[in-house]
Amino acid sequence: MAALRAAILFQPYTEPVGTDLSAKLLTSNDKVIAGKPALTPADRRALKKPMPLSQVEILHQDPALLVINKPTLLLSVPGRAEDNRDCLVTRLQENGYPEARIVHRLDWETSGIIVLARDADSHRELSRQFHDRETEKAYTALCWGQPEGESGSIDLPLRYDPPTKPRHVVDHELGKHALTYWKVLERHADHCRVELTPITGRSHQLRVHMLSIGHPLLGDGLYAHPEALAAYPRLCLHASMLSLTHPQTGERMRFECPAPF
Repeated sequence: MAALRAAILFQPYTEPVGTDLSAKLLTSNDKVIAGKPALTPADRRALKKPMPLSQVEILHQDPALLVINKPTLLLSVPGRAEDNRDCLVTRLQENGYPEARIVHRLDWETSGIIVLARDADSHRELSRQFHDRETEKAYTALCWGQPEGESGSIDLPLRYDPPTKPRHVVDHELGKHALTYWKVLERHADHCRVELTPITGRSHQLRVHMLSIGHPLLGDGLYAHPEALAAYPRLCLHASMLSLTHPQTGERMRFECPAPF
């Protein structure tokens, strides 16, 4: 029964961005941005609804770990407010995986690969790998404009900014070291598809770093300017690759999951 329940509760997820929005009458002075109609604030509010319980996809599972494709608009762990209790780890724990333990996090709006441990020893070892930067991660994103060159690095220190919470800012005096590598995958008229590789793991690192070089991510409600925000109905940031060492067997494992945008 537990196996059947898990199969039902964790069927593959389909992004809630479909033909209805693509076919809507143009808004924002009839602009088309990034090949899609610009969205009004009302459009964005309509899209930001909690994901159904069924829409969490398991990419891999074994006795030591779970690898999940986290949908956008789902917290990794519960927030403090009562209306922020719904999250990935709670869904797993309440529906067939009571032993699931969070190892790392993705932002609420970021989708993609996240790993959870299934026992204390595996949790300890996986957490150590992330802390010691022995894992490899890559993200796919859509950014506004045209970066100069085909690849590069962004080495700018970041800190939390209480007056504009939950935003983070570049701060050369008080910020913590943060390093990101970027590479252009595709160029389009007003945006680019890029691969982002975080060497450090600061909160909002990829979003703030891309903003700092003048190329905010499309659909970023915290950091994008109005045109980039209106260009897509979700944050265009997806954890598309994760490589780690299995905590029990020692095997090097690589997981990939294409971006839904």
